[in-house]
This record gives sequence, C-alpha cells and structure tokens, in this order.
Amino acid sequence: IAAAVDIWARGPAAVPPLRQPRTPVLPVEGERNVLITSALPYVNNVPHLGNIIGCVLSADTFARYCRLRNWNTLFVCGTDEYGTATETRALEEGLSPQELCDRYHAVHAEVYAWFRISFDYFGRTTTPQQTKIAQDIFQRLLARGFLLQDTLEQLRCESCGRYLADRFVEGTCPFCGYAEARGDQCDKCGKLINAVELKNPQCKLCRGTPVVTPTQHLFLDLPKLEGRLEAWLERTWAAGDWTANARHITRTWLRDGLKPRCITRDLTWGTPVPLDGFRDKVFYVWFDAPIGYLSITANYTDQWERWWKNPQQ
Repeated sequence: IAAAVDIWARGPAAVPPLRQPRTPVLPVEGERNVLITSALPYVNNVPHLGNIIGCVLSADTFARYCRLRNWNTLFVCGTDEYGTATETRALEEGLSPQELCDRYHAVHAEVYAWFRISFDYFGRTTTPQQTKIAQDIFQRLLARGFLLQDTLEQLRCESCGRYLADRFVEGTCPFCGYAEARGDQCDKCGKLINAVELKNPQCKLCRGTPVVTPTQHLFLDLPKLEGRLEAWLERTWAAGDWTANARHITRTWLRDGLKPRCITRDLTWGTPVPLDGFRDKVFYVWFDAPIGYLSITANYTDQWERWWKNPQQ
C-alpha cells in the first residue's frame, strides 16, 4: 500500500514498465508465478451473463491485477465437453456430440473474446492430451490399489438397447414427489438421486419404461484416502485460505465418512476406459472434467508439468 501511495504521488512516470508477455508463459525461477483457472463452462448451450459473472469475470479481474503487479501470470480456461448433457443436447439438435461441441466451443470462444476476457489460452476437453493424461492418472490409481470393482443397479431401456445415464431418465422424485426429477438430482428439492430410486421412470429418448439391470463399474476407493486427506486438510485449513462454506461442506463429507465413488459410465461419449472388461465404458465426467485443467495447459505448452507439478515455484 505504501508503494502504491508513493507511485500515485509521483505520477505515471514512476510506474514500473509492464512485463513483456512471453509465449508460452512458463514459471520463472525467483519470480512470483501465478496459474489462474476458472470453472470450465459446459458446452451444450450459449453462455449467459450468469456464467461469466459466476466464475470467468472474477478470474479475469484477478489475472489483470496479477499482470499489473508484474507477476508472471498464466490464465487458462476451456469448454467442458464430455458427459450425458452433451449427448442429450446433440440428440435434440440432430447432431453428433462432436459436431455439437465444435459448434458451441466456437460460440463460447467468440463470446469471451467479445467481452475481452484475457485468457492466455482457451481450450477444450475433447483432445488427445485429455485422453492421454486422464488414462495415465487412471493407470496410476489402478497400480496403487485406489480403485475397486463393484456391481451397480442401473436403468436400461430395452427399446433403445442402452443403459440410461442419469440425464437420460426422468421420473417422480422419491423425496418430494416432483414429477420431472432427473436421474441424478431433483431440481425442486435439490436432493441427489440414484436413478433407480425414481418413481415411474421414463426413458427421455423413447418415453419407454426402463428396467433395473446390474452392470459392472469401477470406483475410486475414497475411504482408503480418508486419513491422508484429513491430515492434509488440517494443514491447509491452518493457512486460512478456505472459505467458511467450503470448510463446512468438507467437514460434513468427512463426518459422514467418505464412500467409494463410481468413475465409469455406460456411454460412448467420453474418455475411453483403458482396461479389459470395461472398454465399452467411458470415464464419468466428474472424474474426467477436472483433468481438463491439466490437458488444456498441456495443449498450450508441452512443458505443462512445470505449472502443475512444480510446488517450489
């Protein structure tokens, strides 16, 4: 603050020259290096002001602040393109999922450019780098014993010949009775739902009645990580960088005990699972999408690990 007051008093001539941008922006020894991301916008529609205000604009403001401080700053983002919402919208528009993603990725990029959002790179998750990094993380988890296999009861539409992922089924909420609840969540009461819990379920594609069928899936064995996670949280909470809301939600999860989390889906639109017996499945988007931050950086520079595996800088 004192330095800012001094420069203000001495006028614009006292302002240090801004850093000349390098391409690519990489961490520099001995400097403050800042990597900024904002939540990857989902690609099945046109972004609106709420999307921009909710995450993109705040990250852009911070990126501009960092650059004015002459900190070495990289700001990346991109469209989140896998998952059932894309498949659903593609069916509605008569397009393939890839065609739909290509269309809306261009729309998103144009909107953010119009708002002059200062991304250093705006990428997407449907890339070879995403497949490579996601599958590598999966193989590491598998080798270290952090995955398990279990049977899930899922709704299958015999008319369509496919298992129905959560967004492909609608029915009556078992908690509040809302008649248009999705297979993952009720938009009225907000409760999370397992699709097989829905009353009067219907296939969104043909409006037929699906049947409950068992299918094998892979799970992230979160209970194995619980002790290590709690120790890490205690250290980071002590640093004071967590909001009260984030602490409360995390404590609630730990209080109830972590449960194994399914990371695969019976779909075709997604990152393929590289394991015999599961090659007809893809990774669940909540496993896959956060890896997009890494793969988008990797598409920006082949030295991406200097940003993501470099805590000393």
